[in-house]
Amino acid sequence: MNPVAPKSATDESFRDSISTIDAEGKRVWLYPKKPSGKLYSARKWVSYGLLALLFAGPWLRIHELPVLMLNVVERKFIIMGQIFWPQDFFILLLGFMAFVLFIILFTVVYGRIFCGWVCPQTIFLEMVFRRIEYWLEGDAPQQKALDKAAWSWNKIWRKTTKHALFLLISFLIANTFLAYIIGTEALVKIITASPLEHLGGLSSMVIFTGLFYAVFARFREQVCTIACPYGRLQGVMLDRNTITVAYDYGRGEPREKLRKNQERTAGDCIDCKQCVQVCPTGIDIRNGAQQMECINCTACIDVCNSIMDLINKPQGLIRYDSEAHIEAGTKFRVTARIKAYTAVLVLLVGVMAGLLLTRSNVEATVLRTPGQLFQKTERGSVTNLYNISVINKTNRAMPIELRVLEPANGTVQLVSQNTLKLPAQGMVEGVFFAELPTSALTKTSSKIRIGVYSGGRLITEEETKFLGPSL
Repeated sequence: MNPVAPKSATDESFRDSISTIDAEGKRVWLYPKKPSGKLYSARKWVSYGLLALLFAGPWLRIHELPVLMLNVVERKFIIMGQIFWPQDFFILLLGFMAFVLFIILFTVVYGRIFCGWVCPQTIFLEMVFRRIEYWLEGDAPQQKALDKAAWSWNKIWRKTTKHALFLLISFLIANTFLAYIIGTEALVKIITASPLEHLGGLSSMVIFTGLFYAVFARFREQVCTIACPYGRLQGVMLDRNTITVAYDYGRGEPREKLRKNQERTAGDCIDCKQCVQVCPTGIDIRNGAQQMECINCTACIDVCNSIMDLINKPQGLIRYDSEAHIEAGTKFRVTARIKAYTAVLVLLVGVMAGLLLTRSNVEATVLRTPGQLFQKTERGSVTNLYNISVINKTNRAMPIELRVLEPANGTVQLVSQNTLKLPAQGMVEGVFFAELPTSALTKTSSKIRIGVYSGGRLITEEETKFLGPSL
């Protein structure tokens, strides 16, 4: 027999309002209780690892290039030490499409795990800024009392220290994100040079610092419930089979306070409201799964498990599960659907990795010079005049030479220069004659392949047309 759902499963009036806004439309400031537990400890280690990667990322180098730099202004993108120019737009477009599809499929199967475990907003707010608050102002009751208290030296130094640290961390975050855009070299110049020499960069740092401070000091969870587009879209991407943080109402209902020396006939939920007090977005997870404000941070799971241990009940009243399993009263299992979606996700990652690994670091364009016909030489061969442009996507300069790869008996002669030197992260252009013997021509328009070599190694090749006399 299916479990009886709580009243909130049919009465969804709670969805008509947001827990952080009262009936008059004013902000309700949240004081979430300090979380603890196995999942919170795991989240801390994941967060610290991601924070270390975030702050170290702009300074890490692969082949003397940043691991990641997204210079939108100069249309120059560096990913894992590889430079992407506008000529690589198709790879970036495919990557963006794959990323969007990855997000959709991942959310359909695994819910908002990204929000609770990986999202920078959650990590900074819960693992940095709120931990500073817990350290300086105490847990939720102490914070609430301090805010209501009259101004005194105790309140002044705690509030001043907290906001000073908030500003300092916001400044570090702003500089880090700016380094991902303009590079560490440009950032160091802005910091070390006179402010008058870099007013634009200084203004950007001030704006970013103010923005991050406002988000983490004041706006906070409103980013997740109001501003974040992913939080809004997840409502249409989740279904009854999606894994999410869910309350087992079949086991927990009806709710009833725990009373000593009295036989309990109600469900396992003792209505302690600890899951509400610890929630960083102020929701009641018992109202049902797939609430827009829920970021799957698992704080309610940890606190509920600790309560279950105290009353000698099994853990898992709130857990990672799907709405379908909760309704059917069955345990979570890895279904064929989860396996199939996961396989697609792995395939997407594999395709993107393949595109990045097989991408050429040097790209050449060879075109016949407009308005020029073929010419016959005294040796009985035929020449065509070509323009070539070669783009270097690496961070090292290289001398290059041109050869005819097909037909094998062709030759190349540069015009007005003996050699071509390809600058680092730059482009070189040249003009050359390609010469083929008449015996190699079978029709008036043949295909010819030009190879670009550096240090005797073929680095790229390009195919073009070769015109000859009618046979």
